[in-house]
Amino acid sequence: MNKPKITIVLPAYNAEKTLEKTIKDIPEKSYDEIILVDDFSNDETFSLAKKMGFKTIRHDKNKGYGANQKTCYKTALQDGADIVVMLHPDYQYDPRLIPFMTGLITEGVCDVIMGSRIRTRREALDGGMPLYKYFMNRLLTFLENVVYGTALSEMHTGYRAFSRKVLETVPYEKNSDDFVFDQQIIAQIVHFKFRMGEIPVPTRYFAEASSINFQRSVVYGLSTLWMLIRYTLHHWGIWKCPNLVKVK
Repeated sequence: MNKPKITIVLPAYNAEKTLEKTIKDIPEKSYDEIILVDDFSNDETFSLAKKMGFKTIRHDKNKGYGANQKTCYKTALQDGADIVVMLHPDYQYDPRLIPFMTGLITEGVCDVIMGSRIRTRREALDGGMPLYKYFMNRLLTFLENVVYGTALSEMHTGYRAFSRKVLETVPYEKNSDDFVFDQQIIAQIVHFKFRMGEIPVPTRYFAEASSINFQRSVVYGLSTLWMLIRYTLHHWGIWKCPNLVKVK
């Protein structure tokens, strides 16, 4: 078996203060290419990334977190990636786990690996996760596991690794340009019967780490519930969900 090409994609917005620290912690020889997509940051994220020497793309306006991911995945596939790791450049997730995530995909154990920050309530809260976010995370993850028939500890992590086949199969470009993109692609992964797994990652919340506020968290939560309803209606044959129909 040939060694797969591993590409790390960084969906970036105002990540100037944490980018270098994130890149420094990525294990050597654990990847073949790094691609950063800057969603029209207000700081020097784009120029710093170019200075660091990896492939850098800048949106001509702020398009949203989901739109950023779409550019990341499309570019990685065009560049021949076999495994794509999404890593936030805000240092909220530990880059040292990348070889373990990609290894489970390389060995054919899983098609998608997610980094779970929820091992215990105490660890999550001690890591700085706001109490309301913890309970919203737990509630939504419980409901998603019930609807999807899965048994994951966290559905709301932004640390994920995908096989090429997953990204070529799921119609992720039909998804929202906002934060609910993360949940829509999970619904697609389950719908197309790919195997998901997870590994534990430390919880890191701090001033420079990106995080949505309470109001946007509520919108995100309601959007996730709406995705679950649409998924259920689609599988009951009541109402076709466009996100779950593969592009021909």
